[in-house]
Amino acid sequence: MVIKKYIAKTEEAATALAREELGKDVVIMNVKKNIPKGIAKLFRKESVEVTAAVDEVVPESTPKEMPDFSKLQEAMQGEAKPAPDSKAAKAEAARAALAEKNQVILEEEPEEEETSENNAIEQKLSDLQKLLEKQVMAEPEKKEEKEESKLTDKNKAYIRLIRSQMENNEVEETYIEQILEEIEGSLKKDTSLDNILSGVYQKIVLKIGRPRLIDLHAKKKKYVFFIGPTGVGKTTTIAKIASMLKLSGKVKVALVTSDTYRIAAVEQLKTYANILEVPFKVIYSPEELVSAISDFSESDYILIDTAGHAHTNESQKNGTKQFLSCVADEIDKQVYLVLSATTKYRDLKSVCETYAQFTDYSLIFTKLDETVALGNLYNIKLRTGADMSYITVGQDVPDDIEEFSPQNTVKQLLGGKG
Repeated sequence: MVIKKYIAKTEEAATALAREELGKDVVIMNVKKNIPKGIAKLFRKESVEVTAAVDEVVPESTPKEMPDFSKLQEAMQGEAKPAPDSKAAKAEAARAALAEKNQVILEEEPEEEETSENNAIEQKLSDLQKLLEKQVMAEPEKKEEKEESKLTDKNKAYIRLIRSQMENNEVEETYIEQILEEIEGSLKKDTSLDNILSGVYQKIVLKIGRPRLIDLHAKKKKYVFFIGPTGVGKTTTIAKIASMLKLSGKVKVALVTSDTYRIAAVEQLKTYANILEVPFKVIYSPEELVSAISDFSESDYILIDTAGHAHTNESQKNGTKQFLSCVADEIDKQVYLVLSATTKYRDLKSVCETYAQFTDYSLIFTKLDETVALGNLYNIKLRTGADMSYITVGQDVPDDIEEFSPQNTVKQLLGGKG
C-alpha cells in the first residue's frame, strides 16, 4: 500500500495531484486544513493537506529478494556439505575419525576372533554416534521451532483481539475472514499490534472508498430521490439535506413529496419548506411529478420524497419504480436509499436487494445515535457495492447530519473513537 500527502490551495487541487501521481483508484484517507497562526499569517496562505492511499501492486521479486535455492537443491540431491564450524561438520569429522580408527584396528589385528569382536564394538560405537549426532542436530531445530511458535502465537493473539472487536460491532463473519486473511499474509514475526491495526484500518478504509455526496458545483439541474422503508427517518433526513443546501447559499432548492400515505409526513415536510422558504408541492401520480419538475424549473435541486413502504409490498414497490422512471437516466438523477442503522442485517439485505432490482442508489444511514454497533454499515457497503453518502445522529434539523467518514467509522469498528 502506498500512502502519500499532497498540499495545495484547495482540497480539489490536492486531490488532483494525488490522482495524477497515484492513479484514478486513489482513496483520500484524510483532509487537513493548514491555517497559519500569529505572524506567519503575513507570509503564508491557507492550504489543504490531503493524505491519499492506493493499493500497491506487489512487484515480482528482484534477484536480491529471491531466496537462494542452490543449497536446498544440493541438500535434496545429497550434495550439500555442512559449514566447517557447524555441528553437522563436527559430527561428520567424528564419524570419519572413528572410521579411520576402526580401519587401523582391523589392519593391525587380522585374527578372526579379534576382528569379530572389533566389528561388534564398531557397530555399537557407530550406533551411539548416530544417536548423539541425531540429538545434536535436533536441538537447534527444536529451539527454533519453539521461538517461531511463540512469535506466531503472539500475532495470533492480536488477530483474535481484532476479530473479537469486529464481531462485537456485528461485522459479518465472511467480511472479517476476508480482511484478516489479507492481513495475515503480510505479517512478520515481530509485527506489533499497532502495525497490525494500522494495516487492517487502511485496508477497510480503501474497501469502503470515498462517500458520494450531493455536488454543490454541478452545472446541471439535479433530481434527487429518497427511497426506503417506513420508519427510518426519511422525511427528516430530506429536511436536513435541504437545510444544508439552502444554508450553503450556492443553490436553489425545491421540495416534492409523493408520500401521501402519511399525512403527518406531508405536513412535516411542508413545515420545513416554509421555514426554509423553498417551494413545496404534494404529488399523487408520476404525471404530477413531471408537472412539478416543470414548475420548479428555476431550482437547482429538486428533492423528491417517495412513500415509505414494506419492501415486500409489490404494489407500493411498483409505485416507487414508476416515480423514479419519470426522470430519464441520462438526466442528472441521483437516488438515495435511506436505511436505519438499528435494523437487523438480515432485513437490511432484503431491503437492498429489493430496491436494487429497479434502480442504482447511494446509501444514507440514520439513527446512528441509537446503536453502538456499526458493523451493518460496512456489511451493506460490501454486499451492495453502493456508495456511502450521509449519516444522521439525531433528530435536530439541520445539525444532526454528517458526511459519511470512512476513517471515523473504521476507528469505531476497531474499538477507537470516531
